[in-house]
Amino acid sequence: MDFTYYGHSCFSVVLGGKKILFDPFISGNELAKEINISSIEADYIFVSHGHADHTLDCITLAQSTGAQVVCSWEIHEWLNKKGVPNTHPMNTGGKWQFDFGVVKCVVAQHSSGLPDGSYGGNPMGFIFMTDEINFYYSGDTALTLDMQLIPMFAEIDLAILPIGDNFTMGVDDASEAAIMVQTKKIIGVHYDTFGYIKIDHQKAIELFKSKHLELVIPVIGETIEV
Repeated sequence: MDFTYYGHSCFSVVLGGKKILFDPFISGNELAKEINISSIEADYIFVSHGHADHTLDCITLAQSTGAQVVCSWEIHEWLNKKGVPNTHPMNTGGKWQFDFGVVKCVVAQHSSGLPDGSYGGNPMGFIFMTDEINFYYSGDTALTLDMQLIPMFAEIDLAILPIGDNFTMGVDDASEAAIMVQTKKIIGVHYDTFGYIKIDHQKAIELFKSKHLELVIPVIGETIEV
C-alpha cells in the first residue's frame, strides 16, 4: 500500500485502485505550504472528527475531486448543507463494505466541534480490512482500553496514531496503544504543526524501538510503501 503524507493528520493511501484521503488539513498548515491541493486526487475522503485541523480543506477537495466523504452523521449533514452531497454517514461500532474493502468505525476519546461551532458528532477511528492490508487509523484520541478490542475485529498490519501530545496521545501513550492493537509497525501523525505538539523525532523513534516497535515519522510530501 502506498502512503502519502500531506502534514498534520492528512494522508492518503491507495487500496484496490482507489485513492483514499484522510482528514484534509493542508492549506492552513504552514509546514505543508509546498503541497498544491489542486493536484490531489481522491475517490474517498475519510473524516475522523469535526475540528478545523481535520476538515479545513474537506469541502474544497470533495467538490474538486467528486470524492465520497465518509464521516459521522452530524458532519454528513453539515457537509450536505455546505454543498457536498456525496457523503456516507457512519457512527461508532458500525462497519460497511466499500469497493476497496470493509471499514469499521471504532471509539476515539476526543471532542468534535465543527469550524462554525456546529456539533460534529462522535469522534471516530477507522479499521480498514482489505485484501492488501489491514490498518487502524485512530484519529485524534487519548489512550483508551477500547483499543484492546481492535485485534478482535482484525489482525492489524499497521497503526496510524497521533504522537504530538497535549491534544492527543503523546509518544508514550501511542506506544502503549500499538501494544494493545498488537501491531509492530506504526506511522506517527498529528505532530510538529504548531507549538503545542512539537516533538523530538529521534527520542520518539528510540522509545518505540525500546518496546520492539517500529515508528515511522513521515516527511510532508513523502510517499512510502507499507
